[in-house]
Amino acid sequence: MKHLLSTENLVASDAIRILDTAEEMSEVGDREVKKLPALRGRTVVNLFFEDSTRTRISFEAAAKRLSADVINFAAKGSSVSKGESLKDTAQTLAAMGADAVVIRHWASGAPHRLAATDWIDAAVINAGDGTHEHPTQALLDAFTMRRHWSKLNGVASTGADLAGMRVAIAGDVLHSRVARSNVWLLKTLGAEVTLVAPPTLLPIGVEHWPCKVSYNLDETLQSGIDAMMMLRVQGERMNASFFPSTREYSRRWGFDDARLRALDDLGMKDTIIMHPGPMNRGLEISSAAADSPRSTVLAQVRNGVSVRMAALYLLLSGDTREAAPLNIVTPAFASPSSKESN
Repeated sequence: MKHLLSTENLVASDAIRILDTAEEMSEVGDREVKKLPALRGRTVVNLFFEDSTRTRISFEAAAKRLSADVINFAAKGSSVSKGESLKDTAQTLAAMGADAVVIRHWASGAPHRLAATDWIDAAVINAGDGTHEHPTQALLDAFTMRRHWSKLNGVASTGADLAGMRVAIAGDVLHSRVARSNVWLLKTLGAEVTLVAPPTLLPIGVEHWPCKVSYNLDETLQSGIDAMMMLRVQGERMNASFFPSTREYSRRWGFDDARLRALDDLGMKDTIIMHPGPMNRGLEISSAAADSPRSTVLAQVRNGVSVRMAALYLLLSGDTREAAPLNIVTPAFASPSSKESN
């Protein structure tokens, strides 16, 4: 591995390799001393052009548990706010000896641009670009699902895929990079994915994605699912009215208390409820659902550190860096005006 930019072209063997490595890394979190010397002497830069709490802290914890030196770079209050370009920032980091750059950017394609140029000779990890992708979030979601699915099937997680698992992803698909990354990765791992949303919150061309599309959450639940992932309604990205009202949205596409009870009524005692965070309680998910025993929200946060440890380790340890990146697809370097996302 040289870069981790996308899940679209991530082959199953590479995805399982990352998940299996994350299984090993998860054991570190159970130790009294939560530290490995694997990346001692390496420097990881968290380069965030968008506000973030969970993702940045998760990457920082992952790098520190591997004994790497961490530099946190936020665009606000830096030279970027004075007009410095991505190229200038990258070259500055290169001069400082960065070995890996974890980049979150409001422009779709920015991490791919950074990885494709000679601005910096460092591993690049996409921590979310515009409304395009968020590969490590999809990997930690898959890691969480795989543990649950393997337990149900009475097999070990290591080496397993998600063949036969039915996953529904509901909500603001249009603005969600998490949904995009999950669709591609879950399909690669053998899961059956259904997107559920109002037509106004589905992207153009979704019919060509490797998934089913539904406009009715209740019908999707009745068809039987093993994991229900709710997406955050990203109001900060919406410059128009995408649904009549928040009350209408919650009633038709939110996972409320009635739908939580419906899982029991439908005999789906092992169905888990997921959310990438941050959550809008009372809109896309009720507090009862978010805090129920079915919820994996906190497990996803915990698993995120293990998955990001695995990604950093595979990118930076010894001679494991290969000449070709995991993903070589480079989308157009767009510049959407929106700011925050999952």
